[in-house]
Amino acid sequence: MNSTIYDIAREAGVSIATVSRVFNNNPNVTEKTREKVLAIADDLGYHPKALAQSLARKKSKIITVIVPVISNYFFMEVLAGMQDKIAAFDYDLQILNVRDSDNLLEQTEHIMKQGWGEGYILISVHLEDKEWKSLDKYTLPIVLIDEYFSGFDTISVDSVEGAYTATNHLIDQGCKRIGMISANPLSKPSMDRIMGFKRALEDAGHMVNPEWIVTGDNMTRDGFVESNGYEAMMKMLENEQVPEACFCASDIQALGAIKAMRDKNTRIPLVAFDDLEFSEYVGLTTMRQPMYEMGQLAIERLINRIKHKEEDIRHTVFSPDLIIRSSTPEYSGYIDTSE
Repeated sequence: MNSTIYDIAREAGVSIATVSRVFNNNPNVTEKTREKVLAIADDLGYHPKALAQSLARKKSKIITVIVPVISNYFFMEVLAGMQDKIAAFDYDLQILNVRDSDNLLEQTEHIMKQGWGEGYILISVHLEDKEWKSLDKYTLPIVLIDEYFSGFDTISVDSVEGAYTATNHLIDQGCKRIGMISANPLSKPSMDRIMGFKRALEDAGHMVNPEWIVTGDNMTRDGFVESNGYEAMMKMLENEQVPEACFCASDIQALGAIKAMRDKNTRIPLVAFDDLEFSEYVGLTTMRQPMYEMGQLAIERLINRIKHKEEDIRHTVFSPDLIIRSSTPEYSGYIDTSE
């Protein structure tokens, strides 16, 4: 239930008239009282200007999508599914970009305080549980993609299972010395994929060599960029003992890794994760995420949440599929250094 001006007055120990004067910037209020009232209003998720605007519109009929980087291939394919699905409903889609290098919680809260959307979809916005919980005070319909929090509807892919399957594909071909190109080890997708990679090697009785789990220096977009994959593969190929094969945390990093191998006139089997549109054209074996379908489901789930706020929270986890292409030729037992 939304907080009211009466709740704020009670919590602050002042009259309703005083709260009203604070919200209307009346000078006849002490600075101490003003700060106290505004702090309590913020804690309760009450923002008079935004709420007044929303009431004036009655219903915004706008779904706001919050993404860290609009230009990311993963986001673009998810958004394509959203755009196509929302055409079946009487809603408009608004896409807002937040900077992943800044305070994501603060930016997300700022957007929600404006009352710009009737519901919100957050794609790959990674926060701590206590930060997600702090958004509960706004009592807004929220769906998360590529993230999990028990208090909101979520849609994700099992990255642990996907990394396990990808690594097993290399193991099944006879590879034992397998390396991994990871992204930011603190990001949830990267952590999960490292976990699945290690588990597959351990279950097969193969050594997990920490020196073979590498990432590049460019941590833009948590390292899920071409240059990170290029730098990481260069590091991997400079090891005293080069791995026989490699699992790459994302298709976009795999592009950089492929270029590094060409520059070094070396080729090792490579499996990636995503199955972006370009992957078929470069012959990349990869784990397919149903990105388009995730976007469609997010729209359905959010509109249902807007209409039925009291329904049980739902968490959907997709299993990725292995798509085999030419980047994992039948294992030959050696590093191919031919043209």
